[in-house]
Amino acid sequence: MDMETGVYQNYVKKESWRTVLTLAYQSLGVVYGDLSTSPLYVYKSTFEEDIQHSETNEEIFGVLSFVFWTLTLVPLLKYVFIVLRADDNGEGGTFALYSLLCRHARVNSLPNCQLADEDLIEYKKDNIGLAPKSSFGSRLKSTLEKHRVLQRFLLVLALIGTCMVIGDGILTPAISVFSAVSGLELSMSKEHHKYVEVPVTCIILIGLFALQHYGTHRVGFLFAPVVLIWLICISAIGLYNIIYWNPHVYQALSPYYMYKFLRKTQRGGWMSLGGILLCITGSEAMFADLGHFSQLSIKIAFTSLVYPSLILAYMGQAAYLSKHHIIESDYRIGFYVSVPEKLRWPVLVIAILAAVVGSQAIITGTFSIIKQCSSLGCFPRVKIVHTSSKIHGQIYIPEINWLLMVLCLAVTVGFRDTRRMGNASGLAVITVMLVTTCLMSLVIVLCWQKNVFFAIGFVFFFGTIEALYFTASLVKFSEGAWVPIALAFIFLIVMCVWHYGTLKKYEFDVQNKVSINWLLSLGPSLGIVRVRGIGLIHTELVSGIPAIFSHFVTNLPAFHQVLVFLCVKSVPVPHVRPEERFLVGHIGPREFRLYRCIVRYGYRDVHKDDMEFEKDLVCSIAEFIRSESVSPGNVTDDLVKDDDKMTVVGTCSSHTDGIQMSEDDSANTEAAGPSELKEIRSPPVNKPRKRVRFIVPESPQIHSGAREELQELMEAREAGIAYILGHSYVKAKQGSSLIKKLVINFGYEFLRRNSRLPTYALSVPHASTLEVGMIYHV
Repeated sequence: MDMETGVYQNYVKKESWRTVLTLAYQSLGVVYGDLSTSPLYVYKSTFEEDIQHSETNEEIFGVLSFVFWTLTLVPLLKYVFIVLRADDNGEGGTFALYSLLCRHARVNSLPNCQLADEDLIEYKKDNIGLAPKSSFGSRLKSTLEKHRVLQRFLLVLALIGTCMVIGDGILTPAISVFSAVSGLELSMSKEHHKYVEVPVTCIILIGLFALQHYGTHRVGFLFAPVVLIWLICISAIGLYNIIYWNPHVYQALSPYYMYKFLRKTQRGGWMSLGGILLCITGSEAMFADLGHFSQLSIKIAFTSLVYPSLILAYMGQAAYLSKHHIIESDYRIGFYVSVPEKLRWPVLVIAILAAVVGSQAIITGTFSIIKQCSSLGCFPRVKIVHTSSKIHGQIYIPEINWLLMVLCLAVTVGFRDTRRMGNASGLAVITVMLVTTCLMSLVIVLCWQKNVFFAIGFVFFFGTIEALYFTASLVKFSEGAWVPIALAFIFLIVMCVWHYGTLKKYEFDVQNKVSINWLLSLGPSLGIVRVRGIGLIHTELVSGIPAIFSHFVTNLPAFHQVLVFLCVKSVPVPHVRPEERFLVGHIGPREFRLYRCIVRYGYRDVHKDDMEFEKDLVCSIAEFIRSESVSPGNVTDDLVKDDDKMTVVGTCSSHTDGIQMSEDDSANTEAAGPSELKEIRSPPVNKPRKRVRFIVPESPQIHSGAREELQELMEAREAGIAYILGHSYVKAKQGSSLIKKLVINFGYEFLRRNSRLPTYALSVPHASTLEVGMIYHV
């Protein structure tokens, strides 16, 4: 499947039941790995310190009741039936909600947005642009659009949720693998166990992170069977324990047992909610990984298999513990205690495999959300490796991978027990859920255009539940809960500094761009020597001439015969369709041979490599020349200050009835194509080089001026492409405050020096690259 076009087919065609069931099966390994391993540590974390298991069984039955209703209300009711519907053209997660709000309320954090972006098909879905039906919705929309402070608060809220997801990517592998390995405690003495548990966990974690660069597609087919076997295993053991030890345990599902539990345990019971909270770790993955599956498949997998299996597992553990109040081992409460002795070793192996699968899913999700942040200008640029050419979204980020590994090992070695790991993981999980609840309330009013009372009811009901768990987790600040707060704070500072520096840099570009009148006064030759070839000038500007152009021309008065001002930017939609990829326009009169090309990507799109990108770029300019010649009025309404007129042009594969380009190294190769097409060929040359040909449709006819322009573009492509990149040094201008100087001169500059080049420049040939240095005083 083509990575660029295949991703849209899932949303166009109606899925058959076979496809839905297949996706539901596959989602077990990707979405539910983390959630399904939570029985390993929930009871152990809950009874670790705050409450004690007594012969009255009020504690264990109260905890079971809390677990049942928490699983029912949060993952089942909130996520499966409500939040999953708030997808962004099939994509889910914190940034999907933020992207929806950006488009509906025009609070985009990206500086180089255009009106033309709102004409994208993905942008216009879901009645975007229509005024909210309720008067409150209209007032809320106008308030958000008017007040920059509220827009920044909305962005920071989304970033906090993102930072906690990254923190969860550090804590979940540690607690999942550690809890699975803790099954060894029942097979050896306490003295030996403490010297085995941590090293074995660290070895598994190092192996897990070391294998990330191979991608998950090679072993991904094993993920779903592992989780399926694990779910069958825990549900079967749970059912056995219910029947054998306490068939009446189902009575504890009554909410009355929650009241009895809190009445008896009081403050200790409230503090133990931080352990009960761990039963819903991984629930956010149902929404975050929505882009890889479909709503229906995720709902079917959860309601028909995952939810019943988890309930049986927790009921089985409670049934066993209700009849075992004094256990010979020091490890009184835990998952492996309730496993029949003969099955402990096989269950241990399956548990470790399931924990690895669950950890893999959260690591992949962390890579994905960091890529989204980077695309929207909220995270320093990092190297993104696509590990599969067939499966969309399979990415690997080396720097983040090793950072996660180091921090994950530090948490494992530093804590060495599930109690503090659970406190840390619980706070990260519940914070993400609170952020989702807040953003969802705005989506209900602004995007779904529902009555404000629906939003208030949603926030009040789910927000109250989550706030209760949040306070219980926050109380454990000194006992591990400080870790996600510290990690989130550091990542939030990095994101805010990078975003602020990026905005200031763009503002400088806008304020110092060169006037189009200056360019027109130079004449067709621009007052300089025009050499053969295409010059690609990379810029963040979507209008005007960047300052690096005049800076370069002033110092070296020579440039290429065809100049293209190239802007590669992200738009607040998950995907941009290939037929809408490029916006192309002339700068100045046609004979200047100056073009502006804006390449638009969604925050989950795959950026093409340099050779394919070059071909698409040149082909889009050629198609623009042809279409302008055929119908000069076929331009968008997006008129910018320097009178640029932009035309939407797709990639080569998206306009098969337009101009096609072929390249070969032989001067004598004949064109392959239909008989009704005729070719524009470059003149014969003495030395062998790459032959470039434009295959132009016979009808409609194009005039001679456009034919000459195509001829010159073809000759320039044969001569080669040079990349001109701006290398900026950002400094705070004189008179700036001390905080701004610290942020720009030290914070942003440090991040800029240690981040990657822009995505489009990563694969640019060094021999064809020219960097123009400039100092930006912002």
